[in-house]
Amino acid sequence: MRLKAIVCVLGLLIVTGCGSSGPAAAPSPLVPVRATGVVPHDPDDPAIWVHPVDPARSLILATDKVAANGGLHVFGLDGQLRQSITPLDRPNNVDVEYGLESPSGPLDIAVVTERLQHRLRIFSLPADGGPVQDLAPAGLPILEGQTGEAAEPMGIALYKRPRDGAVFALVAPKTGGATAYLWQYHLTIGPGGPAARLVRRFGAFSGLGPQAGEAGEIEAVAVDDELGYVYFADERFGLRKWHADPDHPEAATELAVLGRTGYLGDREGLALYRHADGSGYLVSSDQVPGGTRLMIYPRAGGPGGPHDQPLLHVIPTPADETDGLDVSSVTLPGYAEGLLVMMNSTPRNFLLFAWEDVAGRLGTAAPRR
Repeated sequence: MRLKAIVCVLGLLIVTGCGSSGPAAAPSPLVPVRATGVVPHDPDDPAIWVHPVDPARSLILATDKVAANGGLHVFGLDGQLRQSITPLDRPNNVDVEYGLESPSGPLDIAVVTERLQHRLRIFSLPADGGPVQDLAPAGLPILEGQTGEAAEPMGIALYKRPRDGAVFALVAPKTGGATAYLWQYHLTIGPGGPAARLVRRFGAFSGLGPQAGEAGEIEAVAVDDELGYVYFADERFGLRKWHADPDHPEAATELAVLGRTGYLGDREGLALYRHADGSGYLVSSDQVPGGTRLMIYPRAGGPGGPHDQPLLHVIPTPADETDGLDVSSVTLPGYAEGLLVMMNSTPRNFLLFAWEDVAGRLGTAAPRR
C-alpha cells in the first residue's frame, strides 16, 4: 500500500488503481479523403465551385502565388489537374460567386487578386464543361492612389446582395491602417467587359504582428451572402465582423470580434458552412506548422444576440501551415455532407476532407438543411 501511495503522489508511469485514469489522449488529426496534385511553387488559397446541374463536375480552384510565374490551377473533385492558367504575377487569393449578370446572361465567376500587378483577374466558370475563361486579360486595377505594399491586393471575398443581385469584391491589401483597411468594389460586366467601381473602405485593424514591433496584416475574408455579414481575420487579434452591404444603415459599425483567444498561430483561412435555414458554421484555420487546427464557430448567434458566436470546437488536421481554406455544404460525390479544402504548404498541394468527419468531431450531425 505504501508503494502504491508513493506512485500516486509522484505521478510515475504506473497509474492503474490510483483513482485516476490519467490525462485524456490528444485527439487524432482529421484524415483527408485525398489530396490534389502538386502546384509548381507556393500554394495559397482554394475556392470550391459547385456545378449548377451535375455536382460531379464541380471544381476546386487554387492559387500558386509565386511572382511572375504564378497561376490559377483548376482541379476536379478527384484531385486531378484540369487546367492551369499561367502566368500570373503572385496571385494570392481566389473566390467564386454565382450568377453575375452580363450581356450574354448570368455568369458564374472566379476572381483572383494578382498582387504584384495591383489588380483583380476575373474568370468565367462555364457550366458546359468548357475551360475556365479569362474575361479581362488586362485585369481590373484596384487600390488606386496607394504605394508599396498598401497597393498590393491579397485577400478577397465575393458578396452577392440578395435584394438586387449586385456582386461586390471585398479586398484586403498587404498593409493598411487602423481604419478603412478593406476596399469594397461593385463588379459589373457590360458591353465593354468587366469593371470594378469602389463603393467604400471600411474595417478596423489592430496592427498586431507575430512579435512585438512587427506589423501584422489582414488576408482572410469571407462573406455570408444570405445573412449579410463579412468576416475578416486580423491575424494576431481576432475575427472581425461587419455588415457586407455597403448601403446598410450600420455599414460603418463593427458588429463583433470573435476568436480573441485560443490560437497558437495566425488566424488565416475563413469560410462558411451554410444551409438555407441559416444554420451552419464559421470555419477558421489556426496556422500551425505540420498541423493546422480548425477553429469552429456557429454561423448564427445564440441567446446573447445575433453576434453571440463562441468557439465550439478545435479540430487538429495534418495540413501544414494553412493559409487558405474553403468549405461547401452541398452534397458532392464522395462528400455526402459537403467538402472542406485546405492548403497544405510544404507538400505544395490541397487536402480534401469529408464534412461528415468534421461533424463527427463536433459531436453532432451536420446542421439541418
